[in-house]
Amino acid sequence: MQAPGQTQQVPGAPGRGEAGRGAAGRGQAGAPAGGRGPAPKVPPEFDALPIWKMDAPKLIAMVKDPNSTLFQKAIACKKLSISGGREAIAPMAALLSHPQLGCYARFGMEPNPDPSVDEAFRAALPNLKGRLQVGVIHSIGFRKDAKALDALTRLMSDGDPEVAGAAAASVGMIGGLQAAKALQAALKTSKPPVFPVVARACLMCAEGLMANNRTRALELYTTLSATSMPKPVRLAALRVLNAAGPAPAGAKKWPAPTGAAADADTSGFLGRGRQNE
Repeated sequence: MQAPGQTQQVPGAPGRGEAGRGAAGRGQAGAPAGGRGPAPKVPPEFDALPIWKMDAPKLIAMVKDPNSTLFQKAIACKKLSISGGREAIAPMAALLSHPQLGCYARFGMEPNPDPSVDEAFRAALPNLKGRLQVGVIHSIGFRKDAKALDALTRLMSDGDPEVAGAAAASVGMIGGLQAAKALQAALKTSKPPVFPVVARACLMCAEGLMANNRTRALELYTTLSATSMPKPVRLAALRVLNAAGPAPAGAKKWPAPTGAAADADTSGFLGRGRQNE
């Protein structure tokens, strides 16, 4: 009798030993005798390991050195994201406008807790264009730099949809009352393809406000539950409103439909099936 958990041998199927020998035989086809051949050597100019072993002062010197290659500077920035201190910020900030190294500079700067990182990103913001500016906008949002909200609010109306959308997303990531006000105003003026991004950013901002300012958060959710909002945003807002229970004192009332209006309701707010709009 076969023991519980034991795999039964299929008649005619190779055993483990045969399967192993077959696999080994297939692996040896076209390969040197004795197994796999030697691993290819990494060219010295693309060997990251020596750079990764350097301490912070040597990495900073490599970033500053005009004779360093793009590869060397890129790996140095990546390692400085772990080991870099305040002295590493300025050399990497100087690369934010570089078309190939700007993203590596941001990668190296973002985790650094020093406040001068935020100053460097804010200083670079008006001097960049296109994808480089979008990258710095994302970094500002990642670091939740509230001092950049005024600049980001202006960029939400930028003529480049990528810049405007990135600015809106970062405002939502930063959150707070000022961000909520800016995003709610942008809902009235922005157009696709930026409008859906603004709506999602406003939803993120509302989520952040729920813990400390529930009244303002529910007002935002009420705005986002309008039929003019993107469907995923509207349904998310309705779900929160449905679960929120009685509105807190001072909040705007959310009148639930009654009678014939309730029977015809398809919003999902009353829990009557799925929205079919």
